[in-house]
Amino acid sequence: MLVTVSDVVSPSYFVATAAVELGYFKSEGVDAEFVFPPADRPRALREGRLHFVGTSAYSGPVAFPEWRGGKLLCALSQHSYWFLAVRADLHARRGDVSAVKGLRISATGQPGLLLKRLLVDAGIDLERDGVRIVPPPPSHDPTGNLARIGAQAIEEGLADAFWGNAMRAEYAVRRGIATVLVDVRRGDGPPSARQYTFPALLTSDTVIEEHPDAAAGAIRAIVRTQQALRADPSLATQVGNKLFPSEEAGLIADLIARDAPFYDATISEDAVDGMTQFARDAGLLSRSVAYDDVVATQFRHLWAP
Repeated sequence: MLVTVSDVVSPSYFVATAAVELGYFKSEGVDAEFVFPPADRPRALREGRLHFVGTSAYSGPVAFPEWRGGKLLCALSQHSYWFLAVRADLHARRGDVSAVKGLRISATGQPGLLLKRLLVDAGIDLERDGVRIVPPPPSHDPTGNLARIGAQAIEEGLADAFWGNAMRAEYAVRRGIATVLVDVRRGDGPPSARQYTFPALLTSDTVIEEHPDAAAGAIRAIVRTQQALRADPSLATQVGNKLFPSEEAGLIADLIARDAPFYDATISEDAVDGMTQFARDAGLLSRSVAYDDVVATQFRHLWAP
């Protein structure tokens, strides 16, 4: 079974990576290998060239249009997990979303949809308030490491702010390039933003139907990894040293320790409602879907430690 994640150095998907690299998939009887994400990741999952992907829950319909053909097995952690960081010399007050007025914000494609929704929900009108969403600088890292593109966008004068995961924000903050304006998971910004998405383990209906023991084993592996990382975040460094550049490897344990309170494999109906509403608003989903359309509920008893 091949396992990957949307962004290799993101702490939000890291539980899936660690579950393979720390041996928890193997101990649950699942022969799994972690692979760096291919460019056609959604198609690869749909066609069976990948089996499990740690990703943002709202992106399910990208791989499986209208949520037909795939399911979420469990949450990797809870709530929206993105950060909005701004140039350090702006001295913006944390939580003050109005500070983005007149700024250029670097954001990638689909995650940029989350940013736009957050700004709308915070009362920001892009045109009226002179806010520009600009593309990030290209990353030429063959491993898919996107941790540095936020800092790079500011350093190269391409943007005044960036939208990214915790590793991207932390890298820029520790270098003195940026400060965090919005940490969605911890309550900054509009309250609705916490329910836009959450990190989850996605698979195909084919895997569930043809390899139900592997699907169940994957969930048990995730739950055990969440427990292990909560108890000892330094385990993350073992994985980081193998897969990350040295600077990012040195940051991962601190980020995992910070995120540990959100490690819960449960997928609530409220979480699915918020996520699917966002997907519809963003044009990723055109119909209403039921909880059972999105979640492999036959395995929900495995979410409890």
